[in-house]
Amino acid sequence: MPSDQLANDNSSKFNEIDINQLRPGMYVKSISFQDKGFILKSEGYVLSASKVMQLKAAGIKKLIIDPAKQKAAEQIDKVMPNITSSPLTKLNKVGNHKSVSLEDELKNAKSLYGNAKDIQKKILGTVQADRSLDAEEVRETTDAMVDSIFRNQDALACLSRLHSKSDYLSEHALNCSILMAIFAKHLKLDREIIEQLTLGAFLHDVGKVFIPNDILDKPGALNDKEQKLVQTHVALGAKILEDTPHISHIAMTCIREHHERLDGSGYPRQLKDDDISKYGKMMAIVDSYGAMISDRCYQKAVHPTAAFKTLTQESSTAYDEELVEKFIQCLGVYPVGTLVQLNSGKIGLISEINQTKPTHPIVKVFYNARLNQTIPIEDIDLSKSKYRDQIDKCIRPEEFNLNLMSFFKTAFEA
Repeated sequence: MPSDQLANDNSSKFNEIDINQLRPGMYVKSISFQDKGFILKSEGYVLSASKVMQLKAAGIKKLIIDPAKQKAAEQIDKVMPNITSSPLTKLNKVGNHKSVSLEDELKNAKSLYGNAKDIQKKILGTVQADRSLDAEEVRETTDAMVDSIFRNQDALACLSRLHSKSDYLSEHALNCSILMAIFAKHLKLDREIIEQLTLGAFLHDVGKVFIPNDILDKPGALNDKEQKLVQTHVALGAKILEDTPHISHIAMTCIREHHERLDGSGYPRQLKDDDISKYGKMMAIVDSYGAMISDRCYQKAVHPTAAFKTLTQESSTAYDEELVEKFIQCLGVYPVGTLVQLNSGKIGLISEINQTKPTHPIVKVFYNARLNQTIPIEDIDLSKSKYRDQIDKCIRPEEFNLNLMSFFKTAFEA
């Protein structure tokens, strides 16, 4: 639509507002792409803050709203459809999204991660209270995460490494959805499928809200009765979600098959090899890896390299060997966000992987273990390091009493 028709659409009962004025509960009539010379009809309510963030990420500056239709978010009946970029951009294939720097995307990703974590906790509370799940709000959140990963996947990947032991259930599902989106993008799946897989990963453990906390948080090994009870979370989660609108077959496959194993040793249906879908095999890898690199009440986290070794050793019996190889390729030998010590004594986080030289990533250093003190933040490209720096080992923050969140604020929010 030509820009001179904007005035006709924006009649006296409608208001044009800046994107920063948009709030949940507002009714959008259309979106203005004045720099492109047209507007886009996209009518419906803004359900949540995730939608606002998604529109901002798509580069939208102006919107036309109907103030008379504004209502409380919980009363919304017609949700605005997803807009993930300018209509001039094709979304269905990989590789059509503009990349941004890690520092720029981290600012958006931090807000997105916090909002997604809140949504995850809300989901668990809703399901536990036997209330219906608002899948549209969840989908807005996971679609916004996919947008961020297409712009720069390293931002959310970094944040997903800052685990909290006390929030394992919600953070594990959130971090698995990030890993799944990165994995599916690497496999060059269609954008729509990536979104459905990300949603499925975000919801894959929802059935665990019905498992008693004293079993989920038990520090020792579970007995047979307890183990069988935990295994019911798959069927419970599938039962809750199978009749929920906007939950696709692909997303449900992630939920139903994430504990199936190639040799039939998994659950709940003891499926074998070809009986497990490709998406179920992907979800099994993502779920297992995400669990291994996280601290749990009964098990300390392992370094990503150790988790990769386990996945590789159990390939062909538990996990699809080819998919495991591709999963490791997409994350890199040293995944983004991994804390490492160099042979020079410098400590830093992997900030960018090197596809051609996997053992020579870029490390953002901030501490010197030999001096026991912080140092000026610096990016060291190990493939070009004039000091011949090499990765000596992966480490844990507590080994040097390091506050990674404080480092993140210093490095990326200055």
